[in-house]
Amino acid sequence: MNLQTTPSTLFSVEPERSHLLAELWHYQLQEGYISPEVIQQLAEKHDLSAIEVRGVASFYHFFHEQPAGKHTIYLNSSIISSMRGFERIKEAFERETGARLGSVDPTGMFGLFATPCIGLSDQEPAALIDFYPFTNLNSLKVKEIVQKLKQGKPAAEICDNPADNIRYMPGENRTIFFAPYQRGEAVRKLPGLGPEGVIEQLRIAELSGRGGAFFPTGKKWETCRSYPDTPKFIICNADEGEPGTFKDRVLLSNQPGSVLEGMIAAGYAVGARYGFIYLRGEYRWLAPTLSKEIAAFYAEGLLGEEAGGIPGFAFDIRLEIGAGAYVCGEETALLESMEGKRGEPRTKWFYPAERGYLQQPTVVNNVETFAAAARLIQLGSFEYLKRGIPGSAGTKLISVSGDCQFPGIYEIEWGMTVAELLELCGAEDPYFIQVSGPSGECISAKEKYRRISMLDLLAHKDIRCGGSFMIFDRHRDLVEILLNFSQFFKHESCGVCTPCRAGNFIMERKLKRLQNGLADQNDLKELQNWGAIMKATSRCGLGKTATNTVVQALEKFADDFHTRFAETDNSTYRKFDYRASIADYENYKP
Repeated sequence: MNLQTTPSTLFSVEPERSHLLAELWHYQLQEGYISPEVIQQLAEKHDLSAIEVRGVASFYHFFHEQPAGKHTIYLNSSIISSMRGFERIKEAFERETGARLGSVDPTGMFGLFATPCIGLSDQEPAALIDFYPFTNLNSLKVKEIVQKLKQGKPAAEICDNPADNIRYMPGENRTIFFAPYQRGEAVRKLPGLGPEGVIEQLRIAELSGRGGAFFPTGKKWETCRSYPDTPKFIICNADEGEPGTFKDRVLLSNQPGSVLEGMIAAGYAVGARYGFIYLRGEYRWLAPTLSKEIAAFYAEGLLGEEAGGIPGFAFDIRLEIGAGAYVCGEETALLESMEGKRGEPRTKWFYPAERGYLQQPTVVNNVETFAAAARLIQLGSFEYLKRGIPGSAGTKLISVSGDCQFPGIYEIEWGMTVAELLELCGAEDPYFIQVSGPSGECISAKEKYRRISMLDLLAHKDIRCGGSFMIFDRHRDLVEILLNFSQFFKHESCGVCTPCRAGNFIMERKLKRLQNGLADQNDLKELQNWGAIMKATSRCGLGKTATNTVVQALEKFADDFHTRFAETDNSTYRKFDYRASIADYENYKP
């Protein structure tokens, strides 16, 4: 398995600057860092200042301005990894390599760094070495890995092949995503439907986006189709960076063809000519698999001129690789990254369907959405509607990790209760359950009879799940979990807007005070206040959702916080509704 080191070819309509991310990757992999000479060279090539190029390079976690070692090790520091022995594995790597975390060893052979999540939560502790995966680590395994690297064996030869761990699929041939797959089956149905018919199928089935926002897919495609500007673009958002989420990794590994067919269907429906897969840097090791599948699609005439044998329809797909920035999962930040800029969210004067990549009409959907669209077209909307429940048709992929016997991927029909999922995965004594990653919703075991669906939360008391369940039993420290989440958001904030930049820092400090037994009632009040400020005023979804879990936990797990106080009167806090606004709280008189 060889990682791509040569920048891929640009489409003819793209400016040279769109190559910048791929060029930076080329030098990072080839030389081990981005030198001042490279920055100056790229600045001259693209008619930019050296400061602009350096600004792009410094934005991304995996680009280094100093040598990062002949072998660069990224150890996952997510909460699941912490539960599974992060500290022990960190010490083993430090002992065997001579490098301290965050530095390079004196010989320059090993660089050891922490990274928030690498999409392997079902196989922790895990690490990337030279961007190849190593899973289920222990001290002995670390020692063997480092010895082999010292002997000159490349990471590509000794890395693990992460298991898909598909634990559950609906019975009676009701699975959608992992049903038997034949390349081109969905594409061959496109001519019979026509562009409008494709969109109509999505509408009938009420297919919603699976990245967490649940925006109607048919409406998005129809909006893009309605704009006459050309060229149009289709972008698969494979920047799956939410800690605890790895379902897209499994789809790209197990069913890459269905994702490509969903992209082709979107291109046909909206009149787009070009497609991109924006693959998160942590999944570089999947690039050969995807490149091979894309090549097979070209060889079978499913891509290129007259794609799928459809007269007048041409569609190409290119792989673009991110470089370690959680915020690039936000669609406008992703577009900025693809254009060779810092991955900072745009001010949303326009949605991507109107002005997206290169300010042209663009469809951005995530991996699971495109796979679902392809399967829907293959099955037909009426067959698709037989799965799930009214208002939430079909199935959903959920990444399950934490305190359970069977971590992995669960394809459930919408409408399954939390209790049923917990039983399937072998969760024992679950106490705190984080749904949809740190930016999602936390629930207690008391809420286990809520259904997992796409229905309105307030009206139906169902729970929406963008992609993951992290399960924590009663022995876990709630404040430690929340502190890990807060540190993640502080690290991943792009820093453009003050509420997010300052708020995440303050949230972390307040949680630190709780952890150290130094907090008082005012700290809880300030956690509430800053949560409301960030939700109301942050520029993008990262800041708006970063405090969701903390604010909800203060209400649902109040006793866990009160036990951290030495002496305090808790009556004011217990009466305070966490949903209240700042103004409501300021005027509140107990």
